[in-house]
This record gives sequence, C-alpha cells and structure tokens, in this order.
Amino acid sequence: MAGRQTTARRARATETVAAAQAAEAVEAAEAAAGTAEHLAGREVVIAPGGCTGWHFHRVPLIALVKSGTLTRILHDNSEVVHRPGTSFVEPPGIEHLHLGRNLGTVPVVLYVTCTLAEGEAFSIPADAPPGAAPCDCPVFLP
Repeated sequence: MAGRQTTARRARATETVAAAQAAEAVEAAEAAAGTAEHLAGREVVIAPGGCTGWHFHRVPLIALVKSGTLTRILHDNSEVVHRPGTSFVEPPGIEHLHLGRNLGTVPVVLYVTCTLAEGEAFSIPADAPPGAAPCDCPVFLP
C-alpha cells in the first residue's frame, strides 16, 4: 500500500495518561503536516514565578502540561489555566499573542510539538498587546 498511514495507539496499562496524550498529539501533528520531516518537539520548563514573556508562534503548537499549573494570558487579557495532564493547541499568528505564567510553587513542565522548518524560531517575542500589562516577571522564552 502506497502513502503514509497514521495509526492511533491505545495506552498500555503501564503508560500514563499524559504519555498517551503526548503520543496522540505527535500523531496528530504528523497527520496535519503530512510528514514528520519537520516535526519539532521540546520540553519547556517554567520556574515558579517565571513566565514566557509576550510572544506568538508562526505555526500551531500542541502542548501537554506534564506538571505544574500554567496560566496563559491571551491577547484579549483573558486567562486560561491548564493543570497537569491537560493539553491545548496554540494557534499561529500575531493575532494570538499570549504570555505563559507559572503562578505556582513547582516548575511548570510542558511538552510542545509543532512542525518547524530547520532553523525556524519556536516563538517570536512581542510587545504586550494594547491594554495588557507588560511582562514584569523573569522572562524565559521557549
């Protein structure tokens, strides 16, 4: 049979739910891209009190929160909280400017997957959107 086929896996009893979700996220990114040739994965760690700084992405990202609690502040000043074991998709473009904060006492660990060309930046720093507070925490750009 010619072509590429993506097969969904069921989690084995020894796999954690987070590991199964991460595998599904990778498979979804591969299917969306049509190839894993430019598939990029990264572990992002944000220390307690830290943040990512205001930024956006050129491609959609799929993120899984492994530990800690991530608070995302979006371009419209709304906040979304992501707890361990949850995942989210970060849309591309400057119109989806956002900031990630760790307001907790343990590190936030994210597994992030996307399709990037060789050498392409994972995120693009930007000024705070109109009406939003500038970032006042130690900055860590993923």
